[in-house]
Amino acid sequence: MSVELSHENNPRQTKTCQSVEITGRGRGPVVRAVASAGDFYSALDLAIGRLEERMRRSHDRRVHRTARRRVVVGAGGPGEELPTSGAELDEALPDPLREADDTAPTDTVPAAREALDDRFDREVDGDGPGHIARVKEHEAVPMTVDDALSRMELVGHDFFLFSDKSTGRPSVVYRRRGYDYGVIHLV
Repeated sequence: MSVELSHENNPRQTKTCQSVEITGRGRGPVVRAVASAGDFYSALDLAIGRLEERMRRSHDRRVHRTARRRVVVGAGGPGEELPTSGAELDEALPDPLREADDTAPTDTVPAAREALDDRFDREVDGDGPGHIARVKEHEAVPMTVDDALSRMELVGHDFFLFSDKSTGRPSVVYRRRGYDYGVIHLV
């Protein structure tokens, strides 16, 4: 889990001058939430709320492997309420980062994470405007459109580039107006 704090120096944006970005990395997809407010504590509360909401939606959208349809996976049966608070979500969902820390020696986990971050995110030198400032490389695991939509929602982006499992081609899912989505396939 990484938390980045930033401050906007523009005096016209005093209501949203403090920004918090929380990124959770684990065995599953990356989960990210960003929030801005007048102070860091309010921004942190907003970001945690958004992160909990994304995790709740992800948990609700899980697809059962044998039924091949969306079902709520968990201990609850029909008529039982889903967890809504942060404490209930912590009990309901496993924490992949904590499990990873428990299974590996503590001194090797940070080094492995740093090596992973260096491999997939590097700064590019360049002068002047219009240069490429950052290059990211990601492994393309073939996935369905539904999986790509779930990962896009978890990260909180407006689009997601993925390798389509059914066609084998690079594709992009993107958010349209309202609650609609679009898919672009390369030929």
